[in-house]
Amino acid sequence: MAIFSTSMAAMLLLGLFAANLDPTAAQIGVCYGMLGNNLPNSWEVIQLYKSNNIRRLRLYDPNQQALQALRGSNIEVILGVPNDQLQNLADPSKAQSWVQSNVVAYWPSVRFRYIAVGNEVPPSSWLAQFVLPALVNVFNAVRSIGLESQIKVSIAIDMTLIGVSYPPSTGAFRGDVRSYLDPIIGHLAWARTPLLANIYTYFSYSGNPRDISLPYALFTSPSPIIWDQGRGYQNLFDAMLDSLYSALEKAGQGGLEVVVSESGWPSAGGFGTSVDNAATYLSNLIRHVQGGTPKRPGKAIETYLFALFDENSKPGPELERHFGLFSPNKQPKYQLHFGGGRHWDIASEEYNGTFPLKSDM
Repeated sequence: MAIFSTSMAAMLLLGLFAANLDPTAAQIGVCYGMLGNNLPNSWEVIQLYKSNNIRRLRLYDPNQQALQALRGSNIEVILGVPNDQLQNLADPSKAQSWVQSNVVAYWPSVRFRYIAVGNEVPPSSWLAQFVLPALVNVFNAVRSIGLESQIKVSIAIDMTLIGVSYPPSTGAFRGDVRSYLDPIIGHLAWARTPLLANIYTYFSYSGNPRDISLPYALFTSPSPIIWDQGRGYQNLFDAMLDSLYSALEKAGQGGLEVVVSESGWPSAGGFGTSVDNAATYLSNLIRHVQGGTPKRPGKAIETYLFALFDENSKPGPELERHFGLFSPNKQPKYQLHFGGGRHWDIASEEYNGTFPLKSDM
């Protein structure tokens, strides 16, 4: 009996060890954008998530059909507050009503993980004055129903807020955004809530191909391109994320976690765009985020791929309409492994401006 118990204990420990090595631990999700006139309905979309074992989703507004379709799906959700609602939610009573209508009405059959109060609001925009009040009001509304531990309330930024980025250890926010950003990240640290950041190596590469090589941007460089305080950087994604960690440290919030709320590569429509490049970036990103960055090694990075579909009504340059993992007919554009066997699971467990991070290539 003692031998049996010892064997069982060993098997249990082995199982726990294997679970800790689970390659799906980074918890990768996919962003569900709806800016197209040829996209399937939300019920079909949620079935697409489920059939591909995609278990996290970012939704940019409280679309009622999508929320209804999410009921009982067990998919974890980032729910967005659209930027045009920020002024409204700066009123505490309206924030309470918004949470009641769009969160309480669906909880717990819809598994909200985060609420993103605004997306890439420029600090110079007239909307910027409403971000912090709306953030605090939505947080207080969530706290008033006792869900502040289950549903974290944050904002999503882009990397244009970084003023110094190279080398990563010198990362710092722009001086003109500190008065906007410091109170926000101070609140997030107090609430023990991660900052959401949209990180695109594509725009950095396409904006500065003289100093940033394609292999560095696609995770295919065979060796480190830069060295910084003894840390070797073999890809641009790590350098960008670590420069953000450094900027948070310099702003006094070095303990703040970061969720990569958008990342992707367009398959057409601009410099450096191709199906091959997009497939390479996405498949390598899925694998890479399991292991953290040089500055924060061994810690998986929660990451959301942008986006589920090519969206033919998106404004902006042509490339904006070619970020999809799937075509509107629900056929996959790339041979990505969404789960099963020993493949990397894309989902188990956001357009920003040029980000000037130089490499030596």
